[in-house]
Amino acid sequence: MSADRIVVSIRETILNSIPREAGITKIEFEGPKIAIYSTNPLVLLERGDELIRNIVRTLKKRVVVRADPEVRMREDEARKAIEEIVPPEAEITGMYFDHNTGEVEIEAKKPGYVIGKEGQTLRLIIMKTLWRPRVVRTPPLKSVTVEQVRRLFRSKSEERIKFLRDVGTRIHRSIFFKEGRVRIVALGGFQEVGRSAILVQTPESNILLDVGIKPSYPMDEYPYLDLSDFDVDSLDAVVITHAHLDHCGFLPFLFKYGYRGPVYATEPTMYLMKLLYEDYIEVGIKEGKIVPFDMKCVAEAISHIITLKYGEVTDITPDVRLTLHDAGHILGSAMAHLHIGRGLFNIVYTGDFKFERTRLLNSADSRFPRVEALIMECTYGSASDVMPPRYETERQFIKLVGKTLERGGKVLIPVLAVGRAQEIMMVLSEAIRSKQLPEAVIYVEGMIQEATAIHTTFPEYLSQSVKERIYRGENPFTSDEFVIVDSPSKRSEALEIGPCVIMATSGMLVGGPVLDYLRMLAPGEKNSLIFVSYQIEGTLGSRILHGLREVFLHEPGSGRVQLVKINMEVHSVQGFSGHSDRRQLISYLHRITPRPEKVILCHGERSKIREMASYIRRRLGYTVIEMGNTDAIRVR
Repeated sequence: MSADRIVVSIRETILNSIPREAGITKIEFEGPKIAIYSTNPLVLLERGDELIRNIVRTLKKRVVVRADPEVRMREDEARKAIEEIVPPEAEITGMYFDHNTGEVEIEAKKPGYVIGKEGQTLRLIIMKTLWRPRVVRTPPLKSVTVEQVRRLFRSKSEERIKFLRDVGTRIHRSIFFKEGRVRIVALGGFQEVGRSAILVQTPESNILLDVGIKPSYPMDEYPYLDLSDFDVDSLDAVVITHAHLDHCGFLPFLFKYGYRGPVYATEPTMYLMKLLYEDYIEVGIKEGKIVPFDMKCVAEAISHIITLKYGEVTDITPDVRLTLHDAGHILGSAMAHLHIGRGLFNIVYTGDFKFERTRLLNSADSRFPRVEALIMECTYGSASDVMPPRYETERQFIKLVGKTLERGGKVLIPVLAVGRAQEIMMVLSEAIRSKQLPEAVIYVEGMIQEATAIHTTFPEYLSQSVKERIYRGENPFTSDEFVIVDSPSKRSEALEIGPCVIMATSGMLVGGPVLDYLRMLAPGEKNSLIFVSYQIEGTLGSRILHGLREVFLHEPGSGRVQLVKINMEVHSVQGFSGHSDRRQLISYLHRITPRPEKVILCHGERSKIREMASYIRRRLGYTVIEMGNTDAIRVR
């Protein structure tokens, strides 16, 4: 069956299922969705959702109904009608009408009031105005990133709809090849930590799972995109599991070199990526590094993202369906489930995951419809990589902070701005409130605050307790102890004031403002450096953790290099990690349902991969594959 006949078949199914009085004017393929435009959509609304559900079940596609432009209410009238329908408690802060799609974006401080019980308010808006509402949360904390990304999408509405229709045409075409082969190519992140990139190939599709960088000093390392297996022009889709540079940092480079296809990720991941890219470019320029892309490439990449919710099954190529599952690693982090062919083969790629509940996030999902191959991260795969229980970790951390403050010192905590920083903020704030720590100022470097604002914009992706607190208006990230470092004077204040806590990026000491603090605080014997995240081998953080006590650091503004002696105490508290430790990895392999046929280990140092692989084969009976970078294997 040709591509045209496939499209005709879908359209005929829809037209035969919908009453003629609905007045269907066109059926468009917009990315993974099929959009039905109607001059009388009330016919469909009055019959409830069952009719559309039947079409979805028949086609196994995502379907949306939109009013034809000719019958929508005028924008000014629709705005007034929406203001009358939505209760004032919603606190609407903005309304943006997209004439290309017939959607109205309603930004509100309390979106629940716009949605209404069981979606009744949304339904009223559609029936009254014939505009399709899309509700977004006004960030409880001001977020420049959220404002910029939303503005970008509004400004590119016409380009966006053309892009989606082009993607839709490619997705909803016939399958050319009957032979089912599945091949995996390791482009980065195998037998190492960093630059994760996995190419999944079928006769129909080329899908890239993550495309990160490996932060190192003085030069970053990039995935092996120069392999003959990889061709940017043949790439059908990119899936980003989460917003850490070692998983998403090289995405704008693809757009620099011509990729214009879709990128699939959760909505929080999209915003966090934009924040990370800006910081990466800014820090790289300051440190004289060669930055492989600019903000124009970033804007291009962001504008090609198609966001998905957890559990939303989506066609991304003619023979592959993608479902994202909660990975429990950071805000919006996801495991990627690929359903290839009509039941031919299923792959689950964990990305980075945490198989345990934390203060901030829920535990990673372990149940899937089908799974033949599991590609699992193995950061903590060694037998010695066993973390203490979370309560012991917090107690140890609070004790180290308390001792430093009591002797008049400062605590410097290098953190990843996304995830780890918010967890540490909650621990410190609660410890001060419960008198486990003396009252102290906690200085938070600017990028952390912006990442925190994005967290509060998406409470539905956080743990139940944090989500409920934010819904009640009790923001756990706005305590009086926190002082935002957003100017040189604030940085000077943090260095000159008495005992305090300073949280700054980057978490591995490979750049960022933490190096300025380290240069000033390292000589002081009363001070402490406390690592709360994994230190990749070769980074400055790793070398200090393993005994380096003299480092060369740049003096800001002068260009000179200064030899700094590290007299401050150095500690590592590993229990805060967003990764699963050895026991949790093993537990996951026991609990994953259904049991996969093959396990492919990635995202771990060579020795840890080998040790973990040996254990899994010997004790759990899995077929384990140890791939190295540039290796390619056929799994089906």
